[in-house]
Amino acid sequence: MQIVHDLKNQLNGLKLYATFLRRRIEKNERPGDEQETIGKLINGLDRAADDLSTIVKYGQPVELKKQPGVELDKVLRGVCASVNEGGSRIVLDSSSDSVQGVLDLIKLTDAFKWLCAGAMKLKPNQEDAGEIFVTTKSSDSAQAVIEWSGLRELDHDPFRTFAGSDEVKLALAAKIVEAHGGSAKFIDRKFVVQLPLNG
Repeated sequence: MQIVHDLKNQLNGLKLYATFLRRRIEKNERPGDEQETIGKLINGLDRAADDLSTIVKYGQPVELKKQPGVELDKVLRGVCASVNEGGSRIVLDSSSDSVQGVLDLIKLTDAFKWLCAGAMKLKPNQEDAGEIFVTTKSSDSAQAVIEWSGLRELDHDPFRTFAGSDEVKLALAAKIVEAHGGSAKFIDRKFVVQLPLNG
């Protein structure tokens, strides 16, 4: 934990220097490619710091603050709208008016954001404007099933490989779902999340 904290401090120091450098470049009206390069450097430092934070979260136990009456459809609608603001095309197809449970609203919201972002990265063709479909259904009053479909085929489990920052976030999303007593799997080109509703 201390090592990660020290690394984040070093990254923040580098970002500070890079930000000063960008301001000097902008004042001296340097060529656009120099400004673009420094912008990429700053974005890379931000991503590295974000990845370190995610790794720390993954290494800690998930402490849930469950509350009754959490509406999965409402949570997913909000997450999909937020993700789509960035130009993504996530379509929510809810087969039920209200799937409610005793759940941790904040942690599940984060998990669903990471699942939606991960699904967008796993579209068969990244240049294609195709859609990712999210379906919710209640198999009975005790369990909900949520699927992200339209993904490409993989030769590994994206929830267990840690093959980059996106998959670390997927692993953390799975850990949150599992802390609720559920499961997150990659089956037939879909993320399939099963979530108990009764706490």
